[in-house]
Amino acid sequence: MITRFGGSMRRRLALFASLAMALICVVVNSFVLYALYNATVEYKRVEVVDYALHVVHMIKRNRLPDRISSGMDGVQVVDASGRVIAAGEHLTGAPRISHLSPHANSVNHVDVICDVPALPDGCQMLAVFRVYQPEGDWLVYVSDATVPWYVTPQVPLFLFGLSAGLVALTWLGVSRVVARTLAPVDRIRAKLAEVSATRSGMRVPVPETDDEIRDLALTANQTLDRLEEAAEQQRRFASDASHDLRSPITAMRAQVEEAMLHPHDADWPQTGEALLASLDRLQAIVSDLLTLAKLDAGEPPRLEPVDLGELVTAETRRPRAHRVVVTVQPGVVVTGDRLRLARLLTNLLDNADRHAECTVIVTVRKDGQALLEVLDDGAGIAPDKREMVFNRFTRLDASRSRDAGGTGLGLPIAREIAAAHHGTLTIEDSETGARFVLRLPLRET
Repeated sequence: MITRFGGSMRRRLALFASLAMALICVVVNSFVLYALYNATVEYKRVEVVDYALHVVHMIKRNRLPDRISSGMDGVQVVDASGRVIAAGEHLTGAPRISHLSPHANSVNHVDVICDVPALPDGCQMLAVFRVYQPEGDWLVYVSDATVPWYVTPQVPLFLFGLSAGLVALTWLGVSRVVARTLAPVDRIRAKLAEVSATRSGMRVPVPETDDEIRDLALTANQTLDRLEEAAEQQRRFASDASHDLRSPITAMRAQVEEAMLHPHDADWPQTGEALLASLDRLQAIVSDLLTLAKLDAGEPPRLEPVDLGELVTAETRRPRAHRVVVTVQPGVVVTGDRLRLARLLTNLLDNADRHAECTVIVTVRKDGQALLEVLDDGAGIAPDKREMVFNRFTRLDASRSRDAGGTGLGLPIAREIAAAHHGTLTIEDSETGARFVLRLPLRET
């Protein structure tokens, strides 16, 4: 099985590397072929133009023969009346091959013409020169076959052979390197398979060598530790969530069944109000669970400047069961998601409002960071249980236990929001009640 794993990985990596090399070869060969084609076309153009100038030179020296010997596919000289007075071997007795002429302000022109019956099949590069004569302008036509995209058959064959050799060397080289690299990794993989199968908390043995394999083993053991902790936390969370979701559902079912036993005697408006209260609690739990799911998924906040003083002032205007005293230092601005920070503040205020005796004190100030404090005058939280309240669905003693208004998720949500803003949310010492302190980085001006 180890061999199959290593062989499969080796083949995949070798295949990926070979495909990458093949893609590189295609790109490089395309550039090479394009550059070679352009150079050859330019050479062909210069060759045609040079021979046309040679014919012009013969005209000017009155040495133009009726039949011109050349290596070009087509040569013609047309006098001012349009009569062909000289031609190459391939165009002897042929009609005029083109009526193309240079522009009025030019003595020559080069173009590509196709489908000329007197010339070989395919397109031709044609150079036409105007020669000034006493009786009128003569035209010299010289043409030769255009350059194909592959230039010559030997060029693509050479490039293909070179590319095939590079791809083969890449396959062999990567296969050998990966085979040597994966040998110790395969051994660790086999041990990991045994550990996951036994579920006994076993860990991968750490080799004494100080290399990447040792780092891999250490990382694997750390990952197993985190997975075991996360699995246990998930089991506890699922158990608590199912209990908290079951409670309002069970209450609603009992209320409906009781009313259905005596439908004529039941107080249906009162039953409806009770059902709505249970539905509100169920909706609050589901909403908090969805919020936690989004935060766990790492959904990035929408960053904007947020004045904590203005945010606190706006959120504390809502009527609450207890008096809220606000002390705000102006200019405490952070960078964050206004809606999420408002949710954090609301959760802290709701928690303080549920456990306060008379007053909730909210303070915003600067202390190297942005500080937001929410203090209630309730029973407080023991120091050894302060971190527990940030666990999901945590239940403390009766003095701080969740009442009907809480879901047990408000404080965990608040801490997750603080962490998403690179801040902290802790419970610190106070003379009375619980003092929640939020610290966030100040916005750079």
